[in-house]
Amino acid sequence: MTPLRLSLSELRRLTSGTLPRLAVLAMAIIPTLYAGLYLFANHDPYGRLDEVPAAVVVQDRGATTTDPATGATSTVSYGQDVADQLEDDGGFAWVPTSEAAAEEGVRDGTFDAALIVGPDFSADLVSAGELAPHQASLRLVTNDANNYLATTIANTIVGEVRDAVASQVGEEAATQFLDGFAEIHTNLADALDGADQLLDGSGRLADGVTQAHDGATTLAAGAQDAADGAADLADGASALHTATGTLADGATDLSTGATALDTGASTLADGATDLSAGLDRLRDATSDLPADARTLADGARQVADGNASVAGYGDQAAQAADDLVAGLADARTDLERTLLDQGVPQDTVDAVLAALDDQVGPLTDAADDVRGAADQLDALSAGAQDVADGAETLADAAPDLAQGVADAADGGDDLAAGASDLATGAGTLADGASDLAAGATSLDTGAGTLATGAGTLATGTGDLSAGASTLADGTSDLVDGAGDLVDGTTDLRDGLADGLAQVPNPDDDTAAATAETLGDPVAVDASELSSAGTYGGGLAPFFLSLATWIGAYVLFLLVRPLSTRALAAGRPAWQAAVGGWLTPFLVGVVQVLAMLAVTWFGLGITPVHGIGAALFLVLLTATFVAILQALNVWLGAAGQFLGLVLMLVQLVSAGGTFPWQTLPEPLRTFHHMLPMTYGVEGLRHLLFGGDPAAVWTAVAVLVAFLVGALAVTTWAASRQRVWTVTRLQPELVL
Repeated sequence: MTPLRLSLSELRRLTSGTLPRLAVLAMAIIPTLYAGLYLFANHDPYGRLDEVPAAVVVQDRGATTTDPATGATSTVSYGQDVADQLEDDGGFAWVPTSEAAAEEGVRDGTFDAALIVGPDFSADLVSAGELAPHQASLRLVTNDANNYLATTIANTIVGEVRDAVASQVGEEAATQFLDGFAEIHTNLADALDGADQLLDGSGRLADGVTQAHDGATTLAAGAQDAADGAADLADGASALHTATGTLADGATDLSTGATALDTGASTLADGATDLSAGLDRLRDATSDLPADARTLADGARQVADGNASVAGYGDQAAQAADDLVAGLADARTDLERTLLDQGVPQDTVDAVLAALDDQVGPLTDAADDVRGAADQLDALSAGAQDVADGAETLADAAPDLAQGVADAADGGDDLAAGASDLATGAGTLADGASDLAAGATSLDTGAGTLATGAGTLATGTGDLSAGASTLADGTSDLVDGAGDLVDGTTDLRDGLADGLAQVPNPDDDTAAATAETLGDPVAVDASELSSAGTYGGGLAPFFLSLATWIGAYVLFLLVRPLSTRALAAGRPAWQAAVGGWLTPFLVGVVQVLAMLAVTWFGLGITPVHGIGAALFLVLLTATFVAILQALNVWLGAAGQFLGLVLMLVQLVSAGGTFPWQTLPEPLRTFHHMLPMTYGVEGLRHLLFGGDPAAVWTAVAVLVAFLVGALAVTTWAASRQRVWTVTRLQPELVL
């Protein structure tokens, strides 16, 4: 009796009546009912979440934000945005309500979840842009007594909303920070331009101060020469005053001794000749005195005017230095206000201002030096003016002195010429002596004035020389200060340039892209190598495998696992084993094909490899039937019960829902040992289009289980040729 005939015989037995036929039909559709109904119920639960009631409570009072670039204000209400997003994006059926109603609804089951947006939600979100950050929060109220998965889904939905709001707020905050950086960059650029202008002005000031120092040095040397000349002039004028005094005394004696003219005519002729020669020499010596005095007066006046111009330039330089220091103070105040307005921390602002103060200190000291030099120039100008006035007086008196000397020389000539007529011109001599006395007196007075003016000139030129020396020394310090000013402004300019280079200044497109990236720095690019499509599709490999085991299990409630007739007839044990396996296998093929057809065409879960999936399910039912047959043949009723226990173990260890790595021990060990694991794995790759190598691995393992189970059944069949008491009267019958 061949295995096929044994199978046909068992099929005739099973279908020998109406009820048996109905029983076989029921067993054939049990896997389809199990898998089909379960997959239909869980086909796409996430697509119906909009029917799950949930409450949303918006208590947000809103907030006001200020654009740092324009100063414009706007009102935001992120809490209402959250509610609008929940209603637009779906998820649950969100119902706006009050906080008390929401909490009561979650408690009594009216709502599966409630999301409460607090009154300070918007204010907390915008606080980061104001450098006073407060973390905003959403309160999610759930109740696992209503539905545990509803709580999990609510957490997921609220997490997605939180991420969306955080991305939006982060982008807006990043935009404000970038706008602030742009404003700082613009202000630093303006400050750098001002520093360049300041550096240019300080360079010109340094050049002017150097020229002033050179002029002051030249002036000091000239003033010293003038002082030496004035001293020589004073000595000559003093000697002249002494000589004219003697001349006046002689003229007086001449007038007195006119009565003795007759007796002293010869002596008078000799004296007159000598006097005429001396007066000629004196006239020659004083002939250029008016012109020299006028030249000296004009030179002193030019020196005074030059000193006045230099003093004016010094005052202008001092005023420019004072304006520079005042401008730096204003710039420091503006910089501090701008940094604080842009949200720069106070300690950073203080560090920037301290660095600026270190650079401004040398400028202030240089400005003080410039003011001191200007005051010295003013003093020098006043002294030069006094010298010019004294020289003017000397120049005015010099013509009278020269004229007096000339008159005296003429008188001496007349005296010499008239000496021969002395005897006869006693009256004339008396008159001439009187004139001579008057002229000598005038000469003496002019000589005294000359001596006084020369002394004043000597004193003035001495003061001029001392002032010029002081000016030269002062301008030397001013030159050093101007050099420090140039160095300081150079450091300021370089520091501002370095700071400007470090402050970002993106264009509008780059700033917008940067703000968007900072708000949402990570983008997930999902790449699906295969897709189940729906939740039910994802569970299909597990429930198809489980339904195949259940279908094989219920078959052995009617089908005999081994033909006793074949054993009694002495047929080979393998034929009896295969014959007992073939009948439930054929019914199992009907089971899995019907189940696959309903899943494919009824539920819309389309396999990527349809024929492969059908063949794999045939192999799967063949393997499960062989395993359950072996259990029934070896253990009888206990084997039937063990098949149920084995189904339960595989149900929790096959990894059909959660990843198998999440299983605790020893279920993780059972995962690799039991056949349903490989049934689920193979169906996943066939239904969703995965790795063919994994399918072949699953096929190899299932074939090994099939062959092993048939071998074990064949061994049991060979042993059951001998009837025992236990077989005749089993302890447990199902």
